[in-house]
Amino acid sequence: MKVSDYLQYDATGLADLVRRGELPASEVTEAAIARAESVNPALNAICLPQYQEARSQAVHAGPFTGVPMLLKDLGQEQAGQPCTMGSRGLRNRVMPEDSDYVVKAREAGLVFIGRTATPEFGLKAVTESKLWGPSRNPWNTDLTPGGSSGGSGAAVAAGVVPVAGANDGGGSIRIPAAYNGLVGLKPSRGRVSWGPYAGESWIGAADNHVVTRTVRDAAGLLDVLAGGTAGEPFRIAAPQRPWAELAAEAPGRLRIGVFTRSPYGGEVHPDCVAAVEQTARQLEALGHHVEEAAPELDGDALARCYLGIYFGEVPVFMDMAKAEGAGNEDVELDTRLLAMLGRSFPLPEYVAMRQQWNGFARALGQYFGQYDLYLCPTTAQPPARIGELDLPPAMQMVSKLLVRARAGKLMLKTGIVDQLAMESLAHTPFTQLANLTGTPAISLPLGWSDEGLPVGVQFGAPHGEEGRLLQLAAQLEEAAPWYSRYESLWKRGVDEV
Repeated sequence: MKVSDYLQYDATGLADLVRRGELPASEVTEAAIARAESVNPALNAICLPQYQEARSQAVHAGPFTGVPMLLKDLGQEQAGQPCTMGSRGLRNRVMPEDSDYVVKAREAGLVFIGRTATPEFGLKAVTESKLWGPSRNPWNTDLTPGGSSGGSGAAVAAGVVPVAGANDGGGSIRIPAAYNGLVGLKPSRGRVSWGPYAGESWIGAADNHVVTRTVRDAAGLLDVLAGGTAGEPFRIAAPQRPWAELAAEAPGRLRIGVFTRSPYGGEVHPDCVAAVEQTARQLEALGHHVEEAAPELDGDALARCYLGIYFGEVPVFMDMAKAEGAGNEDVELDTRLLAMLGRSFPLPEYVAMRQQWNGFARALGQYFGQYDLYLCPTTAQPPARIGELDLPPAMQMVSKLLVRARAGKLMLKTGIVDQLAMESLAHTPFTQLANLTGTPAISLPLGWSDEGLPVGVQFGAPHGEEGRLLQLAAQLEEAAPWYSRYESLWKRGVDEV
């Protein structure tokens, strides 16, 4: 199979070719490996290639037999393979068993050709770890592909694979989808298992799925990845019919609330606003009822609650690395600073913040009593340049002193933490709501800047309503198709940039 032919198909299309006997799975694998070897030197998206293993992998008969896939190097563990989570402290960690996610993907017939880069412990919306170096955006390699599933986003947009593993604790599926021009569905809480290594990741904020180029692939992969095994904390009722079938149906006339103001009060780039406004007009042309309306909730409280949980998770990751023999210098300075803050955070305050999630969910539930879905920007700003969001040298020196002095409690009292935290969320303030409320949300590549960069828009739905999101996404994909955008990117040649 020629790489040029391989690029024309999504995962569903490739699986159909293999199923009908028009193409052996081995040829599809070789085309994916050839594409990876061509573009990965420019993108640094694949941190752990598994090309030889892919060539010898026993391919199961399933709905995606023979389709190449990349796994994210975080939360998608493979038996006998490393799972570094982007940290030098975990570079020698080898996993004892497959995660439920990997088991389901393998049983569906997917062929793993490698693992994709992530920032350390998945903590940032850029993918620039000290272990692997920066991953780059195929639309402009001076820019970030986002994070924490940035390696996956870059690889799928560049045509290495039609689908790659991703997960989302604060936007880590949707942000790379927006920056790389992809479909990024974050499922409902509990929809896709984290087992057996975790029950609820990030105490329920994080969800597992994929990034894709087409809506039907996002639906089909949810069909094979959803569900859990014994010991799950809870299970959600499956749809009456497969999501792939539901996505092929018209959604009916929907009531959609639209907002473009950041819940945290920061600036929203005109390109991000324009993409939402253009999509709103498209929705009206399709017969939907659209009006301006945002959920009534305290944005500052939402940010504080998200960041409080975020701080609390980091010391656990640090302890995990130390259990693998890592020293302090094996963990990045930013991470050590966050871990210090997490250890200084009062436990009752941490618990109180977790309990506040209920209030956000109730407020969003009232909103969904009036509207079927919401529409907003996926991000507030275009992708940053590589290195742009690094701590300035002066701040790095101050951070080292604070870490050595163990001044976490002092920092929490001064308000410096709140300021730094809000600055860190300024680029991506629209994604955390779905994480804290456990509701599904999807980013679609419906906007494009004058520079030819993708601009994502986001739809959110009530818990368990992935079907409605997928139906509307498929309707918009048909009305305003985006696949030709990838073709123009591939003709330009990512490997030549």
